This record gives sequence, structure tokens and C-alpha cells, in this order.
Amino acid sequence: MAVILADVFGSPNIGVYCFCNEKLAIVPPGLTTKKINDFSNALGVEVCRTTIGGSTLLGALTAGNSNGILVPHIIRDYEFDRINKFCKVNVVETNWTALGNVILSNDFGAVIHPDAAEELRTYVKDELNVQAIDARINNLSFVGSLAIATNKGAILSPNTSAEEQAVIEEALRVDVDVSTTNGGVPFVKSGILANSKGAVVGPLTHGAELMQITRTLGV
Repeated sequence: MAVILADVFGSPNIGVYCFCNEKLAIVPPGLTTKKINDFSNALGVEVCRTTIGGSTLLGALTAGNSNGILVPHIIRDYEFDRINKFCKVNVVETNWTALGNVILSNDFGAVIHPDAAEELRTYVKDELNVQAIDARINNLSFVGSLAIATNKGAILSPNTSAEEQAVIEEALRVDVDVSTTNGGVPFVKSGILANSKGAVVGPLTHGAELMQITRTLGV
């Protein structure tokens, strides 16, 4: 298990640009071979380089767990084929495209934006093989951007209420705690790429944040 500091294109918001589960990391084209190898070694995964709908904001557009990956309808055929070589991919035919911002999932459960269409809950149930429940974090609906979850733990944005923490803990069946990333950013996902084997965190992450991340995620 390893935790490393890294940026993407000079940005500390690695969770906006990248996605990972237990098997695969999806990263935008243009990263150096060394950085890709560092990601692969830290997370214990294969790495796929692609865009989605021509965009490099892969973490914002993608959600999933070990059972599959959900991508928006804007994905192009060649992008789909690249990811599908590594892991099962499912195209979500809804108007929402920023799936990574509205779904928080691991291999045990999922929480979802309360206003999501019923079709999106069906995709989570059928393709990720977990039940999705409605939840908020700090009374905000974009649960995927305000937290990071693995099969070992979940980190939520500060000021998440005890009631919200309890709901998410029960849904994901892991211990949860709160923290910021990148020196105080409350949108936790933006600064972390993690699974049960390791983590990559934005280089602006402070020592206290790093300690909380490693402790809660067990890496």
C-alpha cells in the first residue's frame, strides 16, 4: 500500500481529472510515462489513457466500483472501446453527464443525488450491483464531489452532520470521517484518487489532512 503526492497538468485537482476502482485507473492523455507508472504502482491497477466526450475531466464524468464503470452518453465509440478493454463499461442514457459528482459508491453500496432520475438509480443497481440511497453531505446534493469512498473507508466534507455521516456509513458499510484536501478544499474528491490498496493525493495536501486520509482509508 502506498500514498503519493501528484498533480495532473500542474493542477492539484487529480480527482477531477482521473478515476479509479480496484482494477483500473482512467487518466487523460498527455501524462508522462513516469507519472502513469507511479499511479499504477500506488493504486495497484492497470491504467487506461483516454478522454470522455473529448473532455479530460474524467473523474467528474465517471462513477463506478469493481463491478463496473458508469459513463455519460457523450462518450465516443473509440473512448468506450479503450475503457472496455480493461473493465466493464456502461453508458448512462440520461441528461446528467457529471456522474462522478452525483454518485458516491464502493463495492458495498452507493449514495446518490436526491434529485437524480430513477433511471440513474437503476443503472447503479443493475450495473454496479449495489443499492443506491438518497443522501446529502453538509446539506448539499453533489455527494460524489464532496466525498471519496473505498472498500475500507470514506472521507466526507467537513461540517457533514452526524445524521448524514450515519446514513452514508450504513449505505457504504465502511467507517467514515471528515477532512479537507489540498490545504482546506471541502470538495474532497477533487484532491484524492484512491482505492483499498493506495491513494494519490494533490500536492497541496497538508500533513494533518494526509494523516486523516491515510487513517480513514487504511492506506
